[in-house]
Amino acid sequence: MVSYPKITLKKGKEVSLKRRHHWVFSGAIAKSDPGIENGQLVRVFSNRDEFLGIGHYQNGSITVRIISFENREIDEGFWLEKLEAAYQMRKKIGLTDSPSTNVYRLVHGEGDQLPGLIIDFYNGTAVIQAHSIGMYQHREQLSKALQTIYGEGLQAVYDKSAETLSKSQLKAENQFLFGTPETNIVSEHGCKYEIDWEKGQKTGFFIDQRENRKLLGNYSKGKKVLNTFCYSGGFSIAALEAGAKEVHSVDISAKAIDLTEKNLLLNPEFKGKHASKVADVIKYIREIDQDYDVIVLDPPAFAKNMKARHNAVQGYKRLNAEALKHIKPGGILFTFSCSQVVDKQLFAHTITAAAIEVGRNVKILQYLSQPADHPINVYHTETEYLKGLVLYVE
Repeated sequence: MVSYPKITLKKGKEVSLKRRHHWVFSGAIAKSDPGIENGQLVRVFSNRDEFLGIGHYQNGSITVRIISFENREIDEGFWLEKLEAAYQMRKKIGLTDSPSTNVYRLVHGEGDQLPGLIIDFYNGTAVIQAHSIGMYQHREQLSKALQTIYGEGLQAVYDKSAETLSKSQLKAENQFLFGTPETNIVSEHGCKYEIDWEKGQKTGFFIDQRENRKLLGNYSKGKKVLNTFCYSGGFSIAALEAGAKEVHSVDISAKAIDLTEKNLLLNPEFKGKHASKVADVIKYIREIDQDYDVIVLDPPAFAKNMKARHNAVQGYKRLNAEALKHIKPGGILFTFSCSQVVDKQLFAHTITAAAIEVGRNVKILQYLSQPADHPINVYHTETEYLKGLVLYVE
């Protein structure tokens, strides 16, 4: 029997954990052993003293994040086992040895039964991002497990947790835990991108749009495409690779436009025209004629919590209404939301409201989501966060 401190739940609050949901909320706790510190491993029990799981403790609404539903030691063997399982899944879906793609997500938090942990693989460099103090404290064990799994295929491990832990009292520093990268250039479906995992957003790249970028190519050949909130130009380059006639990339961040221009230089074989612009997206769309065959709306999350959901819905409605109003008749709109608190049904209803407002006939061609290396845990539906629609606008 492991000896981690004990937390006991109130009567009836064990149901979600028995269904293998990973979170214990503060209001569910009846009593705790004294002196438990943030980041410490704890054992969780029902009010009838049934063992439920082991997880990381942290003061807050989500007080415990369960990392094991088995009563076992959380040692180096545990981390190797968990990361090896994640690696084997990516291997089975063809990502670990793809000839055209060497960037993918290795660990997707609760999707891989490891809440608070993200690991992205960038052509030999693994970037770790901890979203909890407890997970951060295992970073050296995680690095060793990665070295064992990848062997010579791993050149470096970089910890980028300072941003995600900035609100905690922990003074996390971004740093290399192992090795030195040989390159920061990756390939996605044959397109090249320069990744800045030290200063870029998230771990350096929005890997979750990989398959949606490829899909965009099916609609882009010979077309004029507008990519808004372009960041590092992923959708722009995918469209050009597929034979787009002309692509415009727009972002309010000058740094993002610089990243886009750098990535375009890495892919000189494209024949289509490209132009970048630093601008507010809604203002930019309001000023265009019905000139674009394809428009991509991939904004940052408009809501991080339920309190912000109403304003987020209104923001998505305004943005999509402007795009629907100004896209060329017969145009294709790719529209996304990565706000976890806006589910796919609410997002679809919001787009419907935008279409009604502008008075154009709109057809849903496809529903989009995150790719397979961002798995959705059937017991933890919060892991489904990316929603998208492909629309035909008459």
